[in-house]
This record gives sequence, structure tokens and C-alpha cells, in this order.
Amino acid sequence: MEHVIDVEGLRKNYGGVDAVKDLTLKVRPGRVFGLIGANGAGKTTTIKSLTGQIRPTSGRVSVLGIDLLKDPVGVRKLVGIIPEQEAPPSFLTGEEYLSFVCAVRGLKDAERRASFWFEYLDFEGQKNMLCKDLSRGTRQKLMVAQAFIHEPNLIFIDEPLVNLDPVIQKKVKDYLTGYARKGNTVFLCTHILEIVEEICDEIAVLDRGVVLSQGPLKEITGRRHLEDVFLELIGGKHV
Repeated sequence: MEHVIDVEGLRKNYGGVDAVKDLTLKVRPGRVFGLIGANGAGKTTTIKSLTGQIRPTSGRVSVLGIDLLKDPVGVRKLVGIIPEQEAPPSFLTGEEYLSFVCAVRGLKDAERRASFWFEYLDFEGQKNMLCKDLSRGTRQKLMVAQAFIHEPNLIFIDEPLVNLDPVIQKKVKDYLTGYARKGNTVFLCTHILEIVEEICDEIAVLDRGVVLSQGPLKEITGRRHLEDVFLELIGGKHV
């Protein structure tokens, strides 16, 4: 498959206002792809449109070879999603939640899969706590675990390191880059440019729902810092 994400002319309109307009993206496998933009640029609308959480107003969207508009559930079965706001079910423990995710996805070795993430993200001591009693950082760890637990070929992440401490941030960044090196694809949305410079292979710059530039990170930045290029592209706005 040449492109795991292939989007042409994507548009999402809310009450007469285009949050995303005429968006075209092509993402190849084995990449960490970063969609960057200021707050309100349309990043979250884009990621929700690409994962079938909201229906685009118009355009063509293919994800892992599936026509998203015809089969959004089929896309969500295959991909992993980490939303911007961590929201595991408050009435379940962390262990129960991951077991539930595995059951929904038809995975028979839930205990082994969950144990890896409890250990890797260092929250085994909290696995029997109700999600409502977990810290925001621990809930975010749980959302990382649920997204990767079925080992998808494509994962979507909205603000990947929110609420995580520096030690866990490093672990997550290492995991993302290693995951892509295995041939999988990571699509992340963020306005934190340092993360993008550190782990992304390719980027697209989004401003007011329009992609201003897309391509390999090194080709877009050259010898310049991403921050300088980004601010120049969006006309000097602050991140």
C-alpha cells in the first residue's frame, strides 16, 4: 500500500464556517507524521474526520485502503486512537478497562498485553484503582495503552505527551519512533514544535483549515529551526 492515509478535498463545515477546507494529505507507511498548527487551526477536526468520529462535509478519505465515508467503523476497528482529552470509563479500574478493550477487539491474551503497558509506562501500582481516582497523567498512560494494545498498523494521536512527566514522555517518544521503524505509521497532531522536530519524519502545516506545506521535515526546514519556518508560513502568528 503506497499510502495508508490518502485524503483529497476534505472539508468540514460547522454552522457555515469551514473548520477544514480543501485538505489534501498523503501519508506513507513507516512514518511518524506530524500535523502541526496553532490552536484552532483545525487539527482536532482533521483527526476526528480521519478516524470516523465525525463525518466530513465533503471530500474523499481513504484510510488503510478503506473508504472512510462508506465504512467508518471498519477504519476504527483497525486503527488506534489517543484523543486529546483522556476519558477512560470512571467506573472501571485500569486493568478492567484494558481487559474490556481487548474483549471488544477480540484479543485472547489480554493479561499479557496489559501487563506490558503497566510495566512499560510504570503504573502497575495503580492498575486496580478506579479510573475516576487516577491522576490525569495516569489516565493518559491508560489511553496510550488502549490505543496500542492491539498493535495497529496505524495510530492517530492528538497531542501525544499531554499530562505526562519527562520520564514517561521519553518512553512514549522512543516507542513511537520504534513503532514506525517496524513499518507502522504514527499520525500525530500537536502545536508543540519541539516534539515534531525530535520524532517526526514528515509534517504538514495547517492554518485555519488549510494545509500550507507538506513533506519530509528536513526538506521543509532545511538548515532552519522548525519554529522559524512555521511562523513564516502562518504569517508570524504565535504558536
